[in-house]
Amino acid sequence: MKFNLCVFGGLIVGILTTVGLFSSFAQNTPASQANASIAEAARKQIGVTTSYDPKYVALSYPNGDVATDRGVCTDVVIRALRQHGIDLQKLVHEDMKNHFSAYPKNWGLTKTDRNIDHRRVPNLMTFFTRNALKLPISTDGSKFLPGDFVTCTVAGKLPHIMIVSERKGASGHPMIIHNIGSGTQEEDRLFEFPLTGHYRWKESLKNSSADTTTPRP
Repeated sequence: MKFNLCVFGGLIVGILTTVGLFSSFAQNTPASQANASIAEAARKQIGVTTSYDPKYVALSYPNGDVATDRGVCTDVVIRALRQHGIDLQKLVHEDMKNHFSAYPKNWGLTKTDRNIDHRRVPNLMTFFTRNALKLPISTDGSKFLPGDFVTCTVAGKLPHIMIVSERKGASGHPMIIHNIGSGTQEEDRLFEFPLTGHYRWKESLKNSSADTTTPRP
């Protein structure tokens, strides 16, 4: 088993606030068809993204991406949301540009980097806390709905992010879709590693937060 995942940063403590387009905290939000389709979009990456590659790459902007046959755990989330017209590259870059002090300083940067900021788990955790629906961390599998985003720590130090599937595993818990080292996979591993975050996208905001213009260098 490979643990060379999402080595772009360490753990952070989220900042609970209410910013811009999203409500920062809600509980017991009902599952929506749109959120379930996030899991479906992630599943379509299985067999397409077949390797794990954390290499730094200069990306086009907005809607920039690395080659689809490779990526890291965050790319599974980024690509799934892109299928719904949501560009995390642009959203994270703009939020970091306006609120740079709210984001972790794990990499010694003094300004934003739109090539990599959205591909770092701690940055997504901060963005989701500030702008999406943050939910309590639970050991109850029924609290995790299809399309939810879940973060955890692997090998005591490596941050990782997963998308909850609508399918159940042999454990009785929801399966997760992620890239932990061998490309995008759907596996029964929701509670294998210590959880650090649980987030749920808001269907009503999916169109207002997108920029679907053609990427530019």
